[in-house]
Amino acid sequence: MLSEGFVYIRDVIPSVREDIRYAGSHNFVGCPVDGYFAPRGVLREEAALALKQAADAFEKQGLYLLIYDAYRPQRAVDHFVRWAKDPSDTKMKAEFYPTLDKSELFPRGYIAVYSGHSRGMTVDLTLTDGDGTPLDMGGEFDWFSKISSHDYEDLTPAQKANRRLLRETMLAAGFEDYSEEWWHYTLPSDAPKVYYDFPIE
Repeated sequence: MLSEGFVYIRDVIPSVREDIRYAGSHNFVGCPVDGYFAPRGVLREEAALALKQAADAFEKQGLYLLIYDAYRPQRAVDHFVRWAKDPSDTKMKAEFYPTLDKSELFPRGYIAVYSGHSRGMTVDLTLTDGDGTPLDMGGEFDWFSKISSHDYEDLTPAQKANRRLLRETMLAAGFEDYSEEWWHYTLPSDAPKVYYDFPIE
């Protein structure tokens, strides 16, 4: 089912929670995205093992990982590009980009022709408590806004602490952050840049 070197995250981290948004309609496109035939998180094995280090550290504090996206087929990226180039499709604007015109998605770096996700080394995630309730990060996943950036200051002390805990623990596990999205982390790799396109099933 998977390309060589890839694993299902749940097989490595049994405690992980998953809300794979692009397998359903609760996302900025508003429909299931090409290549997502099952709501399952997938990563290259080395990224999944590094993520387990972070998960183990969080579990000692009674917290758990919630995965929104991980490996992303290239056909899904192509779907995003087509959507971004269609100015008439704004049905999810109110929830995901209320203050942003779609023409700004490429210049602002929210949409790109190629994504690190398609290499299997990038994960979008947050934290939940023991009941599965997501911690308050002061902004939702895939909210195309300055609110999503790491340096956004207009947050409560609790929201800042939650973001800081997520970031510091992920960095300690070897991941790098992305300044514009508090949920986005990539494990660096010297491997050739290959963008995979096998579906998630």
